[in-house]
Amino acid sequence: MADAPDDVGAYCRQIEAYLCRRNEGHLIRVVGPSFDLVSKWAIDGVPLKVAFQGIDRTVERHARKATRRRPIKIDFCEADVMDVFDEWRRAIGVTGMGRPPAAGGESTAPARRGPSLPEHLERGLARLSQARATGTLSGHADAFIDRVSAEFDRARGHGRGLRGEERQALIARLDTFDAELAALAREGADPVLLAQVETEVESDLSRFRGQMSAEAFARARNGAVDQMLRERLRLPTLRFT
Repeated sequence: MADAPDDVGAYCRQIEAYLCRRNEGHLIRVVGPSFDLVSKWAIDGVPLKVAFQGIDRTVERHARKATRRRPIKIDFCEADVMDVFDEWRRAIGVTGMGRPPAAGGESTAPARRGPSLPEHLERGLARLSQARATGTLSGHADAFIDRVSAEFDRARGHGRGLRGEERQALIARLDTFDAELAALAREGADPVLLAQVETEVESDLSRFRGQMSAEAFARARNGAVDQMLRERLRLPTLRFT
């Protein structure tokens, strides 16, 4: 394995501490092969928040299936961590470097079915309604939410769902809506929160900078800021992929 960055030990300790919390206090040490695995996440640029989300998926899935709760080892979280890492990179536009292989050189992540278009619309509408109710977006966003809600209601009115050109046209409009929502989020964000997000994004993307042109890095940075801001504000991703 390549030499680890200076902070890889701290990265592994934070992963270990988070896994302990998700295991209800059971300490599963990140040592030996497990340390090598998590070190590779650090070297490949997997942000801590992405690794945490992958761990969450594994723990929650096992909790739903198991009648007897047992502590989860970090090795079992590899597929979910890599899934979330893929999703994060697609969301911010960092897709050209290929997916880091899992331990042993092969990906162990099973193919996962995402939500259907109707499910996606339902979730997006629920999040937008919540944002309106809580005042997450500024008042002038009401017209945008009304416009998106009307579009979603029309789409949901098709009993058998949209097909062919109608479906593709809606997906294209979702891309436009998503860009508008990102702009509204930035416009209404507290300056302190926005500065914190920008600082965290710079840290998350630092290991990718040398692999990208200045233009590509700027696009990825903007995409990552938009993505993190919507996560902090609990806003939906409206585009459908």
